[in-house]
Amino acid sequence: MEIPPFELERWLDNYEPDADLMLAESGVRSLPADRFDLDVGELGYVIPTDGSPAFRAKIAERYGRDAAEVVLTCGTQEADYLTFTALLEEGDHSVVVSPTYQSLASVPAAIGEVTEVRTEPPDWELSVDAVAEAMRPETRLVVLTNPSNPTGKYLELETVQALYDLVEDRDAFLLVDEVYRMLAADPHAPAASLGPRAMSTAGVSKSYGLAGARLGWVVAEQGLADRVRKWKDYTTISPPIIGQHIAEQALGEQEADILAANRRHARANRERVAEFVDRYDLEWYEPTGVNGFPTIPDGFENGKEFCRTLFEAESVVLAPGEVFGYPNRFRIGFGLHTDELEAGLERIGRHIETYG
Repeated sequence: MEIPPFELERWLDNYEPDADLMLAESGVRSLPADRFDLDVGELGYVIPTDGSPAFRAKIAERYGRDAAEVVLTCGTQEADYLTFTALLEEGDHSVVVSPTYQSLASVPAAIGEVTEVRTEPPDWELSVDAVAEAMRPETRLVVLTNPSNPTGKYLELETVQALYDLVEDRDAFLLVDEVYRMLAADPHAPAASLGPRAMSTAGVSKSYGLAGARLGWVVAEQGLADRVRKWKDYTTISPPIIGQHIAEQALGEQEADILAANRRHARANRERVAEFVDRYDLEWYEPTGVNGFPTIPDGFENGKEFCRTLFEAESVVLAPGEVFGYPNRFRIGFGLHTDELEAGLERIGRHIETYG
């Protein structure tokens, strides 16, 4: 199994440590630890190692599933990875909707074959017919993020339902990474609630501002969930006990307050970025979540040149569109603290005016 370098993570590792301002972060600003009870007693494993049965049952209720169909993981990234390894075998074919987070294409491509179905600006609409045309007799899986990372496109439930009907008809599966779903003003039903051939992955990192908790989950029919458990024994064994403890509080009595505050914060910051995009004649799709994918300003050859020169001149980190397969764009994260966002936008504007 060969896998390519994770281009976004390598880019961030090169530039983030020495930067003043990080505007490539893809989640909501982190919540302070002191709003949670952090006392878990002994720092051992979560027992059983797929997560507390009571907590898994509470998560399962959100999807209309049983606790046995939920596996807790070390973040959504592990949930996606374990689902791929549990479901796919050599020779299997996957259809991946792009642009997307690289691992959602690279991992299934390392196991079998992948065909990407590209969505395009300005609206990044997904054609279900295009997905159907990309499928083969050996297609095992269709993959997408919803809302999308990096575009922020949030597909309507009708589209996701049509994808589910398609995979059900073709004896395949649908995996939807929904880590940004709860930032939508009115989130629609999750994919896993549509039936046994859909899986949802999610976690508390992006929508809840708890990336450091490293707590995610996958919801899948029990046979597949059991295979995920088997693979998980070879990776992290147990989700972090402190992360589960924090997540139980965040998804419990604190959830309404956390989500209301994070949605207000995301909306207000999105308006700031929208004004910036208009001021500099950039194009973007106004997103759900906290990621935008604008065009690069005039005067720069591609996303990498724009982002590299911005770092060199202004010590601000953005993510070039090349890491998502779209070299004429860049990803900006606007979930960070507002004062940091405003300072970053001011520096980006100065760079455009000076060098663009």
